[in-house]
Amino acid sequence: MTGANEARADGYGRVYQATGDQHIVEHHHHAPEWTGPDSVRHPAVGRAPVVLRDRVGEMDRLRAAVEPGAGNSAYVLHGMGGCGKTAVAHTLFRHAVDRVGRIGFWVNASDPASLRAGMLAVAADRGATDAELTGARSGLRPAADLVWHYLDASDRPWLLVLDNADTPAVLRDGGWLRTSPTGTVVVTTRQAAAHWWPGAELLQFGVLPRQDAALVLQDLAPHAGSPEEAAEVADRLGRLPLALTLAGGFLAHQILDPWDLAAYRRGLDGAAGYHPIELLDQGAETGAESRQLLSRTWQLSLDALAAQGLPEATALLRLLACWAGDPLPLGLLVGADLGDELHPSRVESALRGLLDHSLAELVPGRVRCLRVHGIVLDSVGRATPAEQRERLAAMAVRLLGAVLPEVPERGEQDPVVILLVPHVIALLRRAVGWGVGTAVVEEAADRVLRLVIAVHRSGDYASALTLAREALDVVTPCLSAENVFVLRLRMRVGRALFRLGRFEESAVLCQEALDDCERALGPDALDTLEACRRLGSPLFNLGRLREAVDLSRRVVRGREGILGAHHPLTLMVRKDLLEMAGHPDAGSLRDRDEILATGPGVIADCRSAYGEEHPLTYGAELNYAYALSAAGRPLEALPHAREALAGYERSTPGHPVLLNVRRTLGVTLHALGRQEEAVEQLEIVAEGRIRLLGQAHPWTVSAQNLLQEYRDAAARTP
Repeated sequence: MTGANEARADGYGRVYQATGDQHIVEHHHHAPEWTGPDSVRHPAVGRAPVVLRDRVGEMDRLRAAVEPGAGNSAYVLHGMGGCGKTAVAHTLFRHAVDRVGRIGFWVNASDPASLRAGMLAVAADRGATDAELTGARSGLRPAADLVWHYLDASDRPWLLVLDNADTPAVLRDGGWLRTSPTGTVVVTTRQAAAHWWPGAELLQFGVLPRQDAALVLQDLAPHAGSPEEAAEVADRLGRLPLALTLAGGFLAHQILDPWDLAAYRRGLDGAAGYHPIELLDQGAETGAESRQLLSRTWQLSLDALAAQGLPEATALLRLLACWAGDPLPLGLLVGADLGDELHPSRVESALRGLLDHSLAELVPGRVRCLRVHGIVLDSVGRATPAEQRERLAAMAVRLLGAVLPEVPERGEQDPVVILLVPHVIALLRRAVGWGVGTAVVEEAADRVLRLVIAVHRSGDYASALTLAREALDVVTPCLSAENVFVLRLRMRVGRALFRLGRFEESAVLCQEALDDCERALGPDALDTLEACRRLGSPLFNLGRLREAVDLSRRVVRGREGILGAHHPLTLMVRKDLLEMAGHPDAGSLRDRDEILATGPGVIADCRSAYGEEHPLTYGAELNYAYALSAAGRPLEALPHAREALAGYERSTPGHPVLLNVRRTLGVTLHALGRQEEAVEQLEIVAEGRIRLLGQAHPWTVSAQNLLQEYRDAAARTP
């Protein structure tokens, strides 16, 4: 120690040192610290819309609510995050203030502190004294009562906007939401449950119509491209206003390397190396809050659900992110089980939470469905932790497998099955994009395959082709060309091409698939035999009859050895051989009569194994009638053709196979000289093939030629 006084002061403290006595007097004056918003007279929004697009009916209703003399009402604008609720409220605010002459108040209601501070600022604006405000802040008097006292006593009509009130309990518990004859209240919220808003008029908001969505992009970036290009980008963004605003903001503010709409569309598909959500967020203004970023805005709702005791809503939304943004049959979620994160008994409550927070919506219709916007799913999928992805994808695959038929029947499919078309391909994309294990990707590919077969057997060959090709494009980067699931999808592509009349393309693709099957699986594997059968069909229609017959005989021998003569897969090929015996060039086959002689046995075996009312039995009857008629035995063919027609009309009315039956029946009737009946059948065939296959399909052309031939014959008949 030196003997001198030592001291230290912190903050506003003072240290006085003296060697004698001193008397010190200090006076401290502290101005009160203001913790409220800087303004409640100005809307605290991000990028305001250049022009508010669509929302015409809603704006008419809201403008009427702020006309002179209107009041004592509350309106709740609800919908998913990013759907433009705040933009509507902002447009109404400007109208009420600038044109009607009301006082406008804008309060952030996203949390209790912001709401309380904003509402007390409204009271201060309307004349509350410092003492009254201090008492309300300290809890000495009810804060909400004070605010509404001054709003009721306002000498001018007002509009009060309570923005982002996504937790309605914040308003209810403090009594903040009321009505007054002197003004109008507008609330924006994601919370859709009507019980939170008694006495208020609810206005729901969703995505924009296509044309208006395109105009949002053109408003922000007028020189970026054509109206149709803007509409295409708008479609890709699901026409969600927040996504459109971010995209337009990005396009409008590029300096070094400006993008146009076409480049942006490619960027959304990954051409620039961005995830779509990452690219969209680049259009946000500097310092944008979570609500204005697609990567983070949904988490606000999920956090609120967790705070309400529903953390499993996050797990359910991550599961839903495995599928598409199209309507999803609700029955698919039965049995969803993610262990501790989502027990089956909690799926219902988790789903209700997503619905209440506008993260999902119910879609009415023949099948009860759920829909989540595609942008939400992309955002959630991107944010899903890597360690959870395999489990989620595996569960999504399992749930699909529970509702998809393993062996779809020919004819009209269950509407639930057809609704799953976009979801199976979305799941495959998600599984591949997440980098999950090969086994899960293969199972997802199997679900696509099942659906391709179902769509094909419903008669929609073009959709089956599109779906199979899309699946192949997705799995090619992670599964080899000789993977069994890839081979099966390739065969389905070949089969669809055949049905669409593209015989040469079908033959080339099926031959490549057969070569790969033989190399990867061996010459006698069931998948290899299936590839043989698929190749036989286009070869038969291309006139390469001998090759087609040899392939079918190979399949019969192989399947009989593995499955037995009466297995449905064996019987299918045995009846295929009967059809080949009816080819116009079948007379050149040395074994034609041998094949034809098997007809009664094939029919009998189908009846014995599967009964009279089975597609295999009808198919055998049809093919035998076709072969008999071509062999010059129409009288024998006629009863088999009529039996096939009656059977297919009972089992699969409206299916394209009926056109084949009617053609065979018409050919048989013509051979028997019954021309008017033959013309009647061919008219049905020609009209049906034009409708289903188009004017240029080879089978359509053949039917029209036959129809003209039979009409000519009928005209010559006395």
